[in-house]
Formats: sequence, structure tokens, C-alpha cells
Amino acid sequence: MKVLAIIPARYQSSRLPGKPLAEIHGKSMIQRVYERTLKAMDQVVVATDDQRIVEAVQAFGGEVVLTSKEHSTGTNRCLEAYQKWKSEHGPAEVIVNVQGDEPLLEPSELQTLTGLFQDPNCELGTLVKAIETQAELDNRSGCFVTLSKNHEALYFSRQLIPFIRDLDYSEWLGAHTFYKHIGLYAYRPEALEKFAQLAPSSLEKAEALEQNRWLENGGRIKVGYSEVESLSVDTPEDLAMVQKIIADLED
Repeated sequence: MKVLAIIPARYQSSRLPGKPLAEIHGKSMIQRVYERTLKAMDQVVVATDDQRIVEAVQAFGGEVVLTSKEHSTGTNRCLEAYQKWKSEHGPAEVIVNVQGDEPLLEPSELQTLTGLFQDPNCELGTLVKAIETQAELDNRSGCFVTLSKNHEALYFSRQLIPFIRDLDYSEWLGAHTFYKHIGLYAYRPEALEKFAQLAPSSLEKAEALEQNRWLENGGRIKVGYSEVESLSVDTPEDLAMVQKIIADLED
């Protein structure tokens, strides 16, 4: 199966401008994500809107595609990057959208994700992690998801879902398995093209979660289960935490 991993990397970030080029123990964030992705994928390309990121990726020997600054989502940036990459390398069977702000990404997550496509009916896949502790349940950052018995996503929300009506909150964890979404996606090329062409939906706008666009239009998202959760870098505080973790690991 020919798989292409695309790492969207915008220079602008409201909370951390220039995030892909942030230095983490001697390497840029984008280099660390690229190298982690290469541990699981043979074909990796960065999709960026900024020449500074292009030059940084080329400097460490990575493959990079310059894309439009007008894309509002990583999905649309992935599609343009794939179309440009395909003109030189030929079509891929599966395209993986790797978050460019997770320098601690576990390669095993990518392997679990691409493994979903052994099912020929899988058009779009993502990962979830079961919430196991009360501390995880109390942490309302990120995104939560409910699942069907067929291991497909039903709905994504910024709120903890589902709400358990007749139990005190302190009893929820023992009564139901809650899942946190891990923001990795993989697509068949046809699904990526269709997704990018769909207009933003009402549920997508309400939650600010573009995966709800696919569900609201009748699409299916197959789910794989991970036991790890990478730390994404969204703020200067996140960056400082990751810098310390990696320095401790490598020193």
C-alpha cells in the first residue's frame, strides 16, 4: 500500500507565531515531527505557506511543497500538496494528515492509523484514546468523540460527551468509556478531494471541528484505538514543556 504522509505547517499562529520553526533542543519543531513521521512512513512531505519553512525543511534534507496562503484548513492544504506531489511521484493509495505541532508523535500511532485501510471500505480514518483516569476526564482541553458499535465516529465535540443523565459526575468514569480524539487523519485520495470540496457545515462551525463536516454530509470515519496521546504545542507554555521533555530524554 503506497502511503503518503503530509505535514501541514503554517507560519502564522495566533498564540505562537512561527511555531514550526520553534527550536527544540537543537532542532526545529518541523524537523522533529518530520523525523518522527519517517520512523513509520516511507513517503513524507511538508506542506507550507511560507518560504522560511520551505528553506528550513530543505536545509535538513526533507521534502517540502509550497502551498497557497488562502487555505482555511489543513485538509485543503493537504489536498493541494498531494496534487503537486502526485504530479511527480504518481498517486498514493492513502494520505495521512500529520499534525505539525506534535514533536513527540509516536510512530506506532501512524501504523495503527494506516492499518485501518486494510478494510477496503475505509474512506477516512482517525484515532481515539480511552480516558482511563479521573484527571483525564476532568481535563476538558482537546476534543471528545462518541463511537458506534462498528468502531466509527458518531460525533466530535469540545465538550465531554456523552452526558450521563442519572448519575453524579463522580460516578461517570465507571459507568461509560469516554474517548478523547487524537488529531491524526488518513484518507483515500477520493475522500480527501470530496472533503475539501464540501462547504463548511453548521456542526463544524458550532464546534470549530472540521471533521464534523464529513459526518454531517453522511460520511463515515473509521476509528483506531491508541494507548498513547502526543502533546501538541499550542502555547509558549506547551513549547517550554516539550523542550524540557526532549532535553531530558536526549541529554
